[in-house]
Amino acid sequence: MVRRAGRLRTLWTADPVSLLPRPIRDRVPAVTALIRDRMPEFRSPLRSTRVTSWLGIALAITFPVCFATGLVSHLIQHPPSWFDWPSAPTQLYRVTQGVHIATGIATVPILLAKLWSVYPKLFEWPPVRNLAHLLSRLSVFVLIGAALAQVTTGILNIARWYPPMPFFFTVAHHWLAWIAIGALLVHIAVQLPTVRTALARRPADPGEGAHPVHRRGVLGAVGAAVGVVTLVSVGQTFRPLSRLDLLAPRRPDIGPQHLTVNKSAVEAGVTRADDRYRLHIDGPRPRVLTLAELAALPHRTVALPIACVEGWSATGHWTGVPIRHLLALVGAPAGSRLRVESAQRGGLYRAATLPAAHCRDPRSLLALRLNGAELDLDHGYPCRVIAPNLPGVLQTKWVDRLVVLP
Repeated sequence: MVRRAGRLRTLWTADPVSLLPRPIRDRVPAVTALIRDRMPEFRSPLRSTRVTSWLGIALAITFPVCFATGLVSHLIQHPPSWFDWPSAPTQLYRVTQGVHIATGIATVPILLAKLWSVYPKLFEWPPVRNLAHLLSRLSVFVLIGAALAQVTTGILNIARWYPPMPFFFTVAHHWLAWIAIGALLVHIAVQLPTVRTALARRPADPGEGAHPVHRRGVLGAVGAAVGVVTLVSVGQTFRPLSRLDLLAPRRPDIGPQHLTVNKSAVEAGVTRADDRYRLHIDGPRPRVLTLAELAALPHRTVALPIACVEGWSATGHWTGVPIRHLLALVGAPAGSRLRVESAQRGGLYRAATLPAAHCRDPRSLLALRLNGAELDLDHGYPCRVIAPNLPGVLQTKWVDRLVVLP
């Protein structure tokens, strides 16, 4: 047993060249010298372990923030049996998703600077010194791949440009996030001693490589880039900065009835059909209501935001029938959920489930009017769901059927 442990320790720390057959091992020095002579130089007075460490600390902050807020959004859209998302506070999802998108965009310049600061190490020779070094390098490649994939797919989703992604973005982005955060934790564990040593040195230490002025210049440039990209994109959530919203693909106040839309009626394949419209409500006492009968029911007006997963949000004044009134109309038992089905043709979110907490909330409406006027067709005419503290993708438009669920 002791002998076997010793062999494993030897393999873990051994130079991989020493494990090769002798004829090949004898040729390694000449091949190594040839490769080393042809490798480019990556020297720069701007690079240093200290700069790399500070950039790593920044990523160790932004990545967990993105991961936590993104996980919240994923659980709301694909809730497991143990997950329960409240209907209050009203602005909670608007804040969490706004932070998620803003932090993700701010991560881009930090990630690029971090890769710039360390990419010469990818060309070190020999590429592998022992098994432990091999596993360390593999974890770095996994982290780099997952991080770049997360940032790229996230930006494509914000822009709603899906042709480059031949997969369901939500699920892929979710699992990539787990891979990225796992690789990040491994990387932190491996690099923590190096980071502590680099930050413990005095800034003027000649062994640090880059001059303190250079280090401050690099970090200052990255910080300025983060500030600029945040300033020109966060306006889609933080309305006081909406006029500076140059990078975000949405101006929330531009669109029918001063509210933007993600999917139009043309895209959904929905046309206006007032006389033929019927709302089917399946429950203990099923009902079928015409548009006139819906309009005759008690109405309420509430101010609620539409908060989209792409990061934009805007508040509208919605008027309609409280969901809990419709549930009572068909004799739904207390604690019921509601499956909401749309008249749109296909789509991954053609139907959505409204949680019990939102069904009970008096602010959850089957809305017929927006900002004092009849719903525009692009906003879901003749009626749509609007509920507090839910992603816009679950606020189903063009509703034609409600199904009471236990």
